[in-house]
Amino acid sequence: MNFQLVRATGNDLPFIMATERREGYDAFVGRWDEARHREALFDDSHAYFVGVDGSVPIGFVILRQLASAERVTLVKRIAVIAPGQGHGRMLLAAAVDRVFVETDAYRLCIGLFPDNHRARRAYEAVGFTAEGISRGSAFFKGVHRDELVMAQLRPEWEDRRRVGHPVART
Repeated sequence: MNFQLVRATGNDLPFIMATERREGYDAFVGRWDEARHREALFDDSHAYFVGVDGSVPIGFVILRQLASAERVTLVKRIAVIAPGQGHGRMLLAAAVDRVFVETDAYRLCIGLFPDNHRARRAYEAVGFTAEGISRGSAFFKGVHRDELVMAQLRPEWEDRRRVGHPVART
């Protein structure tokens, strides 16, 4: 596999939108219409990345507040076209490395629905730690839902690098 994490462009929006609309993702992955994606892609508060294997896109990640003054970045959305093949972990690991290598972020956080066990295992595998439940914090499909908050701090990422978890290629 020749994996790279590259900055997304407007040309990547059809892939991103198709990926977040894959069968089964409606229960766990948010989705925006094209106008909302275009607005976020070109504003200063979101950063879009696509994971590619060679020249084939395999998934995307959207980060919010990549280089914020508070030094806190949020993984807004992550999705892959073929779940269960390790692509999500690889994509997230590359995004984590990108955040901590290219910015002075101290905290990288992500939220997920507590019943999304596959995502939780993937997030833990790349260094995220569950912190607790944020009650009613996700407004998803017209309903307020609880969210499990997970985070990784810069010192934890640095420790993982020291003990043999190399920085992913981006």
